[in-house]
Amino acid sequence: MEEATTRERLADALREKPATPRQLSEQLGVSTNAVYEHATHVAQSLENEDEQFLVAPPECRDCEFDGFDDPLNYPSRCPECKCERIAEPQFVIETAE
Repeated sequence: MEEATTRERLADALREKPATPRQLSEQLGVSTNAVYEHATHVAQSLENEDEQFLVAPPECRDCEFDGFDDPLNYPSRCPECKCERIAEPQFVIETAE
C-alpha cells in the first residue's frame, strides 16, 4: 500500500480542523515554507471539487490590518503600521454547499 503524499496529508489535516502553517509544519514534519507551497497546490486542486479551501488571512496584531494581497503568504510586516507582529493565516477545507 502506498503512503499518502505530503499534499494528501495536508488536505486530510485541513478537512479535520483549521490550522496555521506552523501547526501543519509540526504535524506533517515539513518546513513552514513547504506548507505554503503545498497549500497553494491543494487549493488549486480543489477548484473543481465539492470542497473549498478557505483562508483566514494574516492579521497585524497591533492595528488589526488583514487586507494583505496574498492570504497564502506570510508577510514580514504590516503595510499600514510597519509592525512585524503578524498573526499567521489559518487554513481549512470545507465541503461546498
